[in-house]
Amino acid sequence: MPEPTPEPREGERLQKRLARAGVASRRAAEAMITAGRVTVNGLSATLGQLVTERDVIEVDDLVVGEAPSVQRTFVMYKRRGVIVTTHDEKGRPAVLDHMPSVPGLHPVGRLDRDSEGLILLTTDGELTLRLTHPRYGHDKVYRAWIDGGTPTDEVLGALEDGIDLDDGRTSPARLDRAGIGVYVTLREGKNRQVRRMLEAVGHPVSRLVRVRVGGLWLEDLVPGQWRELDDRDLFDLENPDKTPNNVWDRKERLTRERWG
Repeated sequence: MPEPTPEPREGERLQKRLARAGVASRRAAEAMITAGRVTVNGLSATLGQLVTERDVIEVDDLVVGEAPSVQRTFVMYKRRGVIVTTHDEKGRPAVLDHMPSVPGLHPVGRLDRDSEGLILLTTDGELTLRLTHPRYGHDKVYRAWIDGGTPTDEVLGALEDGIDLDDGRTSPARLDRAGIGVYVTLREGKNRQVRRMLEAVGHPVSRLVRVRVGGLWLEDLVPGQWRELDDRDLFDLENPDKTPNNVWDRKERLTRERWG
């Protein structure tokens, strides 16, 4: 007699479960699994493994609890010199050092040590995925102060079309002149991209501030200050196209007044 076909195992993929529990973004959870830091029921986990609520999942020997019933998300004005990580082995100041102790809280995406401005922190792994994966196309806007004089129309056009960096060609961007510098709008997130783009065309960056992510603006936050987002903030964050024109224009005008 032929062997019976085994029933398909129920559950969800391990990396999604870790993200839902607020351990890390799904991409970071995949790296943890690949690095051998995750076990399921005492056995080394594999990428894509299916798990249920009955399974005991551990990351670095710490048991992963249930996904929180209420997710929490914060916006912070990251100061220059602060590292966007949960912990820095060199003892440098990290964003979570300046936040309330919330289980599963982690930064969304990157903002390099020398840059400042808007950073999001959340317990919601699915929100992290939606904000960081290129397929969702959330704009990020930076105010850059630059050396090398005023960029020409040709330089701005080249940057908007995309230029070749050592890790590949940049995707189309938008650049607007702003005093001694520019506003740069991106939908991708190569490491230190704004700095490298501008340096490549002879305009090294002396200061860089992120002023918007999706439909959420830095507004009047000051360095080191944070606030928790409410339902309206979260909606605006992911749905900038649904922000009323008068509200959008007001926030953009205030941004220009603050940052030039």
